[in-house]
Amino acid sequence: MALRLVPWALGALVAFLALGPALGSGHVLRYDMVFVPDPSLRAVLAGADGFPRAVPSDAVVAALSTVLPGHVVQSLMLAAVFVLGVAGAFRLLTGLVYGKGPVPVAGLVAGAAAGAAYVWNPFVAERLLLGQWAVLLGYAGLPWVLAAVVRMASLRPARGLAGVVCALVPAAIGGFSSVLLSALTAGPTALRRLRDAGLLVLALILLSSPWLIPSILSGAATDPAGVTAFAARSDTPFGAFGSLLLLGGVWNEGAVPPGYGEPVTAALRALVVTAALAGWAWWWRRARPVVAVGLSVSAALGLAIALMGVLTPGLSVALIDLWPGFGPLRDGQLYVAPLALLQSLGLGAVVLWALRALPETTPQTTPTEGPPVPGMGRLVTTVVLGLSPVVALPGLLWGAGGGLAPVEYPSAWREAQAAVAADERPGAVLVLPWSAYRGPDWSGEPVVVLDPATKLFDRRVLWNDDLRVGTPDGGTVVVTGEDLRARRVAESLDLDSENAMPRIETAGLPELLGSMGVRYVAVSAPVDHGLSDTDGLSPVVEGVDMALFEVDDVFVEATPQSVSVPVVAGALTSLGTIVWAMSTVARRQPRHGDPVEGPTAGI
Repeated sequence: MALRLVPWALGALVAFLALGPALGSGHVLRYDMVFVPDPSLRAVLAGADGFPRAVPSDAVVAALSTVLPGHVVQSLMLAAVFVLGVAGAFRLLTGLVYGKGPVPVAGLVAGAAAGAAYVWNPFVAERLLLGQWAVLLGYAGLPWVLAAVVRMASLRPARGLAGVVCALVPAAIGGFSSVLLSALTAGPTALRRLRDAGLLVLALILLSSPWLIPSILSGAATDPAGVTAFAARSDTPFGAFGSLLLLGGVWNEGAVPPGYGEPVTAALRALVVTAALAGWAWWWRRARPVVAVGLSVSAALGLAIALMGVLTPGLSVALIDLWPGFGPLRDGQLYVAPLALLQSLGLGAVVLWALRALPETTPQTTPTEGPPVPGMGRLVTTVVLGLSPVVALPGLLWGAGGGLAPVEYPSAWREAQAAVAADERPGAVLVLPWSAYRGPDWSGEPVVVLDPATKLFDRRVLWNDDLRVGTPDGGTVVVTGEDLRARRVAESLDLDSENAMPRIETAGLPELLGSMGVRYVAVSAPVDHGLSDTDGLSPVVEGVDMALFEVDDVFVEATPQSVSVPVVAGALTSLGTIVWAMSTVARRQPRHGDPVEGPTAGI
């Protein structure tokens, strides 16, 4: 029993080392990572931010926040990335090597190396610094999904499907990108049997319902300009291809961890990757693990997709023009996730080689003799291999060198949130200035962050979801947002190009706002807005970084906000599927025909 706790304890240790101050009191705000105090579950289910792709993660956070403080929920979600990721890669490696048999100390060391390598790499660091915690939660579940797909071959269909659904829960929370990564990582392995592939597709569809159903019905479009904006970029001396091979290459240079990409750290990272790939090839040749072909195909296909925005951007644009559903292909670096899992298992295999611990027998049986005792040289090699991911990427330590530090929301923000929540009259909140990202002084270290006001209120929020991305040549690419109602608002307002605020001299501004269903205007940045002296707008909260104005009731034309039927239907479908799967897996006695032993039983 104690040995079963090793992967989880190691994951908790790695989470503490990586996150550090981010686990303290307060909310960590960085790029897309926006947690707010007391988020509204009803607002999420009503599609408050205008597009359903964030519904799963926002809904889970809001639900947990009804029983736990918001900053505790954020800490749990961030820690889960490392704990689940470490434990998943650890158990996948040891299960593939030893099956249900006992795992020797050497196997535990190899599992620890694989688990640490899976979460301590440029992909995790860069996505974390981008604030994409939901994507990383789905990434942490990939080893579990792959293991569940392997087990399906030994189980009856219902139990196999239930196991896959349980393994996909992190991806279901993570949303559409996480589901895509799960399909890419496990799909080729599942294709060994058409039945297994069909069950995997069914599980993915059922758990994607909260965002898939509303997305199909929303009529939202995808801007092909994102292909250029989100294409992989070189963050090492090895170019875009080399950076992706090392699991870096994120499109936003502000998400590169401190010190990474310098000649020394890049060279060290290259050595780690070379050893991992060599270990994967050696393991494949010696033991032919059941995931060898499938995961290799997944990694190669993911790398090819990651390079599309660099080598063939025209093809990506053509695909998006053909069908907006190809929009996720824009963020190329995202698809090196299967390669990260392959490399982590490969590094674990190198440790098995160094300790001479790879069993000569198959996982169904137990070797009659233990592995030979390794010499001092092999022990030193093992220690170096285990620590190599950290040595090559020290910038992830302790919250990326303090870059992930929690802060408290100013009192004006909480006052504005409470004032809107206390008003039962219908009407949306318009967030100004008309730009998606902020650099608030109160957030501690100055960093760009998605405007927290977009998630602060318990009703529909209208905000500019266009994204401006700088290009390597100094230019700017504007990726058009997906909220059609917000786009219509922007077309109606007479916006000043300098401060992105409506021109207050425009006649009938309150009437215009009211006709669009706006009841409140939130100014979430220290700008000279001039709204305090506008007739028809009444100040409710006036702070330096947050000012809230109410449109006079006589002008407001709004209908009561109700929950979105597609969102609720999708959520209930997903939740019902998860409950069924957990109850099925929880049965202690295997059903007739379910083997209890076999080459994949211990995975």
